[in-house]
Amino acid sequence: MSISDRDLSIRPSPDALLEKARSETRGRLKIFLGAAPGVGKTYEMLVSGRAKVADGVDVVIGVVETHGRKETQALVSGYEIVPRVAVEYKGRSLDEMDLDAILARKPDLVLVDELAHTNAEGSRHPKRYLDVKELLDRGIDVYSTLNIQHVESLNDVVSQITRIRVRETVPDSIIDLADDIEIIDLTPDDLIKRLHDGKVYMSGTAERALTNYFTPGNLTALRELALRKTAQRVDDQLLTHMQANAISGPWAASDRVLVSVDHQARSASLVRYASRMASRLRAPWAAVYVETNHSINLTEAQRDSVAATLRLAEQLGGEAITLPGREASEELLRHAAANNVTHIVIGAPARTAWWKSWGRSVADELIREAGEISVHVISGSEKDAATSRGIGTAAVSSTLDFRAYARATAYVAVALLVGVVLDQVLDVRNLALVFLMAVLTSAVLHGLRPALYSSLLGALAFNFFFLPPRYTLTISDPESVLALFFFLGVAVIASNLTATVQRQAAAARHRARTTEDLYLFSKKLAGTGTLDDVLWATAFQLASMLKVRVVLLLPEEGTIAVKAGYPPDDTLDDADIAAARWAWEHNHAAGRGADTLPGAKRLYVPLRTGRSAVGVIGLDSDRRDGPLLTPEQQRLLDALADQAALAIERIQLVADVDRARLAVEADRLRSALLTSISHDLKTPLAAILGAAGALREYLESMPAEDRIDLLSTIVDESERLNRFIANLLDMTRLESGAMEPNTAPHFIGDIAGSALRRSAKILAHHKTEMSIASDLPMVLVDPVLLEQVLFNLLDNATKYAPENSTIRINGWSNAYNVFIQVSDEGQGIPPADLERVFDTFYRVRKGDQVRAGTGLGLSICRGFVEAMGGTISAENRNDRTGAIFTIRLPKTNDIPKLDEFK
Repeated sequence: MSISDRDLSIRPSPDALLEKARSETRGRLKIFLGAAPGVGKTYEMLVSGRAKVADGVDVVIGVVETHGRKETQALVSGYEIVPRVAVEYKGRSLDEMDLDAILARKPDLVLVDELAHTNAEGSRHPKRYLDVKELLDRGIDVYSTLNIQHVESLNDVVSQITRIRVRETVPDSIIDLADDIEIIDLTPDDLIKRLHDGKVYMSGTAERALTNYFTPGNLTALRELALRKTAQRVDDQLLTHMQANAISGPWAASDRVLVSVDHQARSASLVRYASRMASRLRAPWAAVYVETNHSINLTEAQRDSVAATLRLAEQLGGEAITLPGREASEELLRHAAANNVTHIVIGAPARTAWWKSWGRSVADELIREAGEISVHVISGSEKDAATSRGIGTAAVSSTLDFRAYARATAYVAVALLVGVVLDQVLDVRNLALVFLMAVLTSAVLHGLRPALYSSLLGALAFNFFFLPPRYTLTISDPESVLALFFFLGVAVIASNLTATVQRQAAAARHRARTTEDLYLFSKKLAGTGTLDDVLWATAFQLASMLKVRVVLLLPEEGTIAVKAGYPPDDTLDDADIAAARWAWEHNHAAGRGADTLPGAKRLYVPLRTGRSAVGVIGLDSDRRDGPLLTPEQQRLLDALADQAALAIERIQLVADVDRARLAVEADRLRSALLTSISHDLKTPLAAILGAAGALREYLESMPAEDRIDLLSTIVDESERLNRFIANLLDMTRLESGAMEPNTAPHFIGDIAGSALRRSAKILAHHKTEMSIASDLPMVLVDPVLLEQVLFNLLDNATKYAPENSTIRINGWSNAYNVFIQVSDEGQGIPPADLERVFDTFYRVRKGDQVRAGTGLGLSICRGFVEAMGGTISAENRNDRTGAIFTIRLPKTNDIPKLDEFK
């Protein structure tokens, strides 16, 4: 195929057209990318924005950080700036970009600085780049800035270069989303001079930056990373443009390497050569296998060699591609032109001189038709084969099907009968077509060998019954000899072609079933959320597709343990346990049919991901000796195991994230507990020790009134300490799940009165009112727990309500619930804290004159109320300042009212 012919055959890529259509429906993103802070990204973004304003574009500033730089501040003036929104975080007010205000404003273009910024907790999105994505989805164009050290895929590289780990990162998908990337480049010397001039950081910060981060070596390496990342994105955009517009390559703006592989052992050496070439060129590369009509005749060992070579390419960082086609050279050139490939690597033709004179090899065709594409013909090494799995393969059974030959004989017999009938009206040479029909029928229904058998049998029958002299195998007429010869030749060729088509159709059906099963398996794994579901789905899929018994083992406490099986089986003998552990530790197959520990009952294959082995698959069958799997089954096992390993790793990563989150939460609670204990235990203890010490030293000389005051202090502080310890014990019971309410029918007025009497001392400086109707129905509650809830609410009210104010307890009911309400006349609860006041160790900010709390009381209230089947909520009063806490308890219809007991 010539270059011009190839240009006509190339069509626009559907994926490229879809991406182009998708980009036309959203806003455009332009990223100003720099190697380090201070190169002028924000300045250039503001200059570009002013150019857009001059063109009549509606431009606003969403967020721009000037960092006190006068030149940048001067450029900000004149822009419309969308005011930022204040977000409360850990007692501080942080200003963040107001996404809702920008969406309501609907500008044509918005300037958003620092794309990698982490938003304050409580914002709509945790990261600023997610805000940008929402703006783009709404059709608003965005200009943004980014430093190369914030790109996720380069995080480890930057850390290795600078010895500083960057925590705020942006996924590479955001870079891929950018329609334009403008590199803001500055030489290391110029940037260091800007630092010395104080144009990047203040003087003290600049000196530390020059010592630790802004060294010439670091800046040069970061500059190279930024330039390469930009070039890579531009190259991707060029390829998408070429594919969307059906432009034939190559456009050698950058290098791409393609290596052609086949079933020969030398293909592994070609793949390694291509990998080294791509590494030198810093170019992407792919290994391509063209599946032609001749591929159907490959043996299982040759198919396994192709699969191992493609797997080697993936392990070396390349892309493995299989293309169907009529001619290998034609498909390779078509794929190279469509993907802007600049280098093709292929093995030297291993043909004799006689065969070379008969026709050109694939390498010859590529050299002749490649045009501007460089073709590298490599001899390769037969010894440098792809790494073996270390697993023996079971022989593919090829039993002789006598029924197929019997049916072929029957087809020839039918043809003979038809020929006898037609012999009266047709010339004898035309009767050969009848026997040819029998041959084709055998080829379609039973394959090549029965078809060849029917060809021979048909030729003999045609000679014996129809060629003169009849009923002998002797042929007297030379024309009949030619007729018989050509009949036999046509029959053999036709049977071979028909059988090949039949094998291809059968292979296509088998491949379609396998692909469908793999798709359904991947879909099932994607929908699973627990490890047990993933393991069960994997065991069932392996057992059903490979027709074997399966056990799945995962690491547990330093060893390997059975976690699932199909059929269920959790018993392994010592040899199997040793083989499974070896396979896991060495990331290599072991056990039955493998090179290592072949005496085990099962074959153990590691479940591998890019990081490590995550588990082991154990396989067994009813056949007690020899290897378990054919080469085709081994390839299917690889595909299933890869999907299962990724799913298991996904579940484990989610669990790791949850554990990390719980660890952070535990550290936060531990810190809060230590802080609370250090203050709330130390304060009353100090008062008790001081009062007791004063009494011991000055008891005889101290007036009686002072002694009474000191003794009252000891009692009051002891009670305060007792309440704190009781709260800690109650919280421990709640967190451990040991809370079992002892519920019985009770009148809430009695429990409220008991709580008021118990709280008399802490309520001494406040007025109290209680309004609970006597006809309220009794409710199923634990009186001790409910009294503690009311006591904690009253104690909380005394802390936040001023002295001589009124604290009220109200009670009422409706058709379904009974309500208890405690209200005060304090300053109320900040709206942002209405939900958080019930969190453990959370305290609302208060003035110095307010008595400190432990942050446990309201959390205990919620735990106790929910344990009794109710709910508790907080709100602010509408009639005046103050807080209201409302307890809702479900009404039980079969409990009588209090009046009915009288």
